[in-house]
Amino acid sequence: MTKSLSKFLGYIGTYTKGESEGVYSFILDTNEAKIVDVKVAAKLENPTYLTISKDNRYLYAVSKEGESGGVAAFTLNNSTGELNFINSQMLAGSSPCHVSVDSENRYVFSANYHKGSVEAHLINQADGSIQPAASIIKHEGSGPDSRQEKPHTHYAGVTPNEKYLAVVELGTDALITYEVNDQGKLTEVSRLATPPGSGPRHLAFHPNNKFAYIMTEFSSEVIVLDYNAEDGHFKEKQYISTLPDDFKENNQGSAIHISSDGRFVYAGNRGHNSIAVFSVNQETGELSFVERTSSEGDWPRDFSLDPTEKFMVGSNQESGNLVLYARDENTGKLTLLQSDIKVPYPVCIKFLNV
Repeated sequence: MTKSLSKFLGYIGTYTKGESEGVYSFILDTNEAKIVDVKVAAKLENPTYLTISKDNRYLYAVSKEGESGGVAAFTLNNSTGELNFINSQMLAGSSPCHVSVDSENRYVFSANYHKGSVEAHLINQADGSIQPAASIIKHEGSGPDSRQEKPHTHYAGVTPNEKYLAVVELGTDALITYEVNDQGKLTEVSRLATPPGSGPRHLAFHPNNKFAYIMTEFSSEVIVLDYNAEDGHFKEKQYISTLPDDFKENNQGSAIHISSDGRFVYAGNRGHNSIAVFSVNQETGELSFVERTSSEGDWPRDFSLDPTEKFMVGSNQESGNLVLYARDENTGKLTLLQSDIKVPYPVCIKFLNV
């Protein structure tokens, strides 16, 4: 499911302002250690977040159509990178900020920052098309920060055993666990309150299904959690800053990802313009700081490990560039390889699954 054993296909979601036209594709050539062949894969308005089905047959993107927003479905040609539109499901109002799919292509989930809601859609098994929303949950509440005047749902993804849907609520400082039935109906089963004003944004699970990590946007911390896979409950156990102690300027935490061996967690800093690296205690899940690496641009929105995990690709939204790093699998550290890859207003980066 790659271009070859040494060339890996990836996609970039963008804000379609300036020169951006939608979803872009690229090739990571691991032999040459460079990114090549960046091109438009699908013209779409504001496809800021993408997800690729586990079997690499479909790509789902958040999108905007006039005064409506929702999710668009595409078939994916994993040899050419070409995307072909299947259908979309749109509702009046703002588009979502996050989209995910389960491993069996049964459900698409989206989180809507502006509406403060989470949506579940069933997928037609025959062709990957999205059905109208089976469940829409509108959250309630607010937080102490001026940017928390109402709910702002920022992430919705299945837990590792896919028994539950974990939803991160930035506006109300909460991590909410939902059960999903066969019809796509969401039922809340657990709720964890994060510190007031922390602004939880994204979530990453340890591959052992016992730990999870929240990146906070406002307090710029990683919150380490114990996770009970049976009942969907989370419990906080550690807070660790992603910033240097002496950094007092504006910073907003962005993405968080974990290596597939569960040994390293990476977290993005927009403002400090860096990626913080942490090592994971495999017994407790707790983190120890390793280093911070410059994002080589402005406002690092996301980053992704390639399928070999010997490389990382980062996106800088405001400076319009992708960055390629070599990754030391033993130390977790990143070394800059390339920072001049132009993509307008890049947000999300996804590789094909292998």
